[in-house]
Amino acid sequence: MSFLQAMQHRYTTKKYDASKKIGSQKIEELKEILRLSPSSINSQPWKFTFVSDRATKEKLSKVSWINTSKVTDSDTVIVLSRIDSLAAFESQIERELPEGAVNYYKEFIKPQPEAQTKAWFEKQVYLALGVLLSACAEMGIDATPMEGIEPENYDKIIGQSDYTTLVAVAIGYRDPEDANQPSKKPKSRIALDQIIETI
Repeated sequence: MSFLQAMQHRYTTKKYDASKKIGSQKIEELKEILRLSPSSINSQPWKFTFVSDRATKEKLSKVSWINTSKVTDSDTVIVLSRIDSLAAFESQIERELPEGAVNYYKEFIKPQPEAQTKAWFEKQVYLALGVLLSACAEMGIDATPMEGIEPENYDKIIGQSDYTTLVAVAIGYRDPEDANQPSKKPKSRIALDQIIETI
């Protein structure tokens, strides 16, 4: 299957087959793919938490609004978080990045208000989200990105204090009866000539 075909086949899964499991090798591949995700100046202000423990997923489901069954029936929930402390982030880039990247941060990002800097962190996490969803499509894994969650409660449940949950992604395999899949509900997208311009 080509990447285009994979993208035509993927959709936001609404109903999972809880009996189908993702192989451990594919999970490990997804972890490495996320680690390799691009970010501005290679900043990597993120953390990715893979939750497959049934009891933990049950707790997360209760703070996931309309996404309850997606959390419980999927194989794994991946929680994407951004670093919360500017001091911790600055320590990380001083340790991990070349001088030019650190200087870029100090000159262009750090002078901004803290909220704006954290918004910049969040943009990097969403780059990783796009990579994750694309990787899942290519690997034949179904996925549901979920902003309909309670981030503070997610943080408590997964036991993180240095990072803030932004979005979660349920992954697994679709229920054959899922009415949202393209074979039952064709994809709805704006026409190509309305959103693509060639100069």
